[in-house]
Amino acid sequence: MNAPAPELKCSRAACRAAATHRIVWRNPRIHGPEREKVWLACDEHLRFLYDYLRARDFPARIDAAVGEGELG
Repeated sequence: MNAPAPELKCSRAACRAAATHRIVWRNPRIHGPEREKVWLACDEHLRFLYDYLRARDFPARIDAAVGEGELG
């Protein structure tokens, strides 16, 4: 018997909505280009999270929608 895949949630504080996108980013003051981090975002918080990172001059990109069962 296989356990169901966990539903991936948005990374915004207190948000429990299902994630629909990945924001891939890094802090260049701490890590080189080979180290990337991933935040998950729902449709409502996608722009907020992306803008938060870009305001701090962190390289960031929005990747394709989160796939079902994916554990980015």
